[in-house]
Amino acid sequence: MFQEINGKKMAVDVFGEGEPMLLVHGLGGSSNLWRPLINEFSGQFKLIVPDLPCAARSSNDPNLSISSLATDMLALLDSLDIGQAHLVGHSMGTIVCQHMAVMAPLRITDLVLLGPVGQVPESARGPIKDRAALAREHGMESIADATATTALSADTKQSNSNAQGFVREMIIRQDPEGYALSCIALSESKQANLDSVTCPCLLITGDEDVVAPPRNVELLSGQIAKSELHILDKCGHWTPTERPKEVNALMNAFYSA
Repeated sequence: MFQEINGKKMAVDVFGEGEPMLLVHGLGGSSNLWRPLINEFSGQFKLIVPDLPCAARSSNDPNLSISSLATDMLALLDSLDIGQAHLVGHSMGTIVCQHMAVMAPLRITDLVLLGPVGQVPESARGPIKDRAALAREHGMESIADATATTALSADTKQSNSNAQGFVREMIIRQDPEGYALSCIALSESKQANLDSVTCPCLLITGDEDVVAPPRNVELLSGQIAKSELHILDKCGHWTPTERPKEVNALMNAFYSA
């Protein structure tokens, strides 16, 4: 279905019944990223699965920012009469989830952050803006090829080449202008005030994640009061795609604790 959220047309899928869980994808992603979690958790939770503004089926937002995304996600919950929800994010989506937890702490039950990032390192801001220019000038093919080559682990590319193809296809289908706007928003991201995040938080990254390397995620975890960190072997940045069984098992244990 499509929802009108803060003047933007947003594609939103809903699966299952139970306590609400909002799934927030990252740069180059879409609602399709979450299929392993949908299959696992739709019998336990009501899963709210949007394509973010500027991604996949949703309309572009020329004023996109991390703050606007957090505001839009809270407005989406409002539109569905959801007061409180579990949050799950991947990559850029983890930044959005952290900001949501600061903006509306009473509305967030807990956080699951996959390939988590607090903010973009200063050294990466310029290259991400360069990627926006590349998308606008030449489209998505070279970006999709590069991401599918560098952001997955060696083991994933060797033993599960369909995962590599899936990531490439998801990115190559993005609207170049929407992707560029998302790049700009990510490049200008600022870390949320994590001292005020009081809900339980599960952080999962891969040992070969070049976007959210274990050392950075350890530092991020140390800033969140109620956090636990797991590092998956032979896994790159696309954790839900590369290691779905392990991610699902860790999430089940987290929700059962």
